Amino acid sequence: MTTVIGVDFGTTNSVVAILRPDGSVRTRRFPADGTELDVFRTVLCFWSEEAGGRARLHHAAGPQGVQAYLDEPLDSRLIMSMKTYLAQRSFTQTRIFGRPFTLEQLVALFLRALLGGQPGDPPPDGLRPHDVHPGDGRPHDVRPHDAHPGDVRIVAGCPVRFAGESADDAFGVARLRGAFAEAGFPDIEVALEPEAAGYRVARTFEAATTVLVGDFGGGTSDFSVMRFDPLGGSRRVTPLGHAGIGIAGDTFDYRIIDHVVSPLLGKGDTYTVMGKALPVPPDYFSGFARWHSLSMMRTPRTVRDIAAVAAASAHPERLRALIGLIEDEMGYPLYQAVSAAKAALSRQDAATLRIAHRDFVVDRRIARAEFEAWIAGDLRRMAETVDRALANAGVAADAIDRVFLTGGTSFVPAVRALFERRFGAEKVSGGGEFVSVAEELALIGRDRVSGDAVPADT
Repeated sequence: MTTVIGVDFGTTNSVVAILRPDGSVRTRRFPADGTELDVFRTVLCFWSEEAGGRARLHHAAGPQGVQAYLDEPLDSRLIMSMKTYLAQRSFTQTRIFGRPFTLEQLVALFLRALLGGQPGDPPPDGLRPHDVHPGDGRPHDVRPHDAHPGDVRIVAGCPVRFAGESADDAFGVARLRGAFAEAGFPDIEVALEPEAAGYRVARTFEAATTVLVGDFGGGTSDFSVMRFDPLGGSRRVTPLGHAGIGIAGDTFDYRIIDHVVSPLLGKGDTYTVMGKALPVPPDYFSGFARWHSLSMMRTPRTVRDIAAVAAASAHPERLRALIGLIEDEMGYPLYQAVSAAKAALSRQDAATLRIAHRDFVVDRRIARAEFEAWIAGDLRRMAETVDRALANAGVAADAIDRVFLTGGTSFVPAVRALFERRFGAEKVSGGGEFVSVAEELALIGRDRVSGDAVPADT
């Protein structure tokens, strides 16, 4: 029997969904911090160690890659947002600790971990453990379940438009296929991500329906206008227009940090030099824009500079607390606490952000109205991006029959309200916000096998 696997290879997080023999779909779960998650952080971390008189290159992916980076941020190389470069012809290769890697090789290393697990992890159904040697950084043979060559059918998602002004979308798809082939899966199928995002709902359509799909990731939000047509039993999907913006969940996290945490660490304070009051350098706080950036500040020179400013500051204890966060690699735990508070604000009118590290303590009640004021500018830019998607499709707002939202940010009430005001609450729906794309990719694969779905033009 064919095992169908949907792979949502994302810019920030990736998800794997497996179609069971009974027709149900389950997502693969990954160990992380003593628990299990449906999402796998899209990162690779490389580091080099001396063994037997020669340098040996190691790597880890996902949560293990994050931890490896946090252990030695200055002696490792973190690779993020690989998907962003797939359609960029200018990116040919990079050197990591002196060794060349093509983008396809980097993505393949990540896909091996995503599909086959880190060394010692159990493989998902239908895939046997692969031969991964993280020490040398070279591609290795990874083969699907070895009972029969056709036992595994992988459907990978791809965007309607790849990131970047000079993106070559056909080149991006070819590179995505090449990366899977490099990982040992040469015969994947491709489906559009917004097609997958709205696929379960689209199965209920009895007539041609125009749908706006909002797909909110960690770093970007993408809006696609799609035409779903039942086509006499099988289903055809036609992309009509698309627009995207680099605002999503990570941006909302940063707004909370910028308004609640950074002022307690010295942002907006002054320090005195030769009798003149100067503002504390704002660059000290730009490291909070992304969780890993704070680690890059853990250099002796940067720490010395902050300590010198702290000694002349009106509130030296604040900058000293910042030094403590930097030295003890607290960027990732900080973002986890902030993300949890943001999620709570989607369920209730207020939430408390609690962080404790050495003498630095945050215990701040945040009202949803405050949070919505902080992200108001981001919401306006999202609304403008939706307008661009409609304009690119040549479709008026009142011609949209349904709106489907997916991704964690779609839980934010102010985001959902943006679409309900524009298109009507009765048209807006969502579901499985974190894993729906991967699950629907698996269902698309099933329906293509049976002939119930026709591949969209990718």
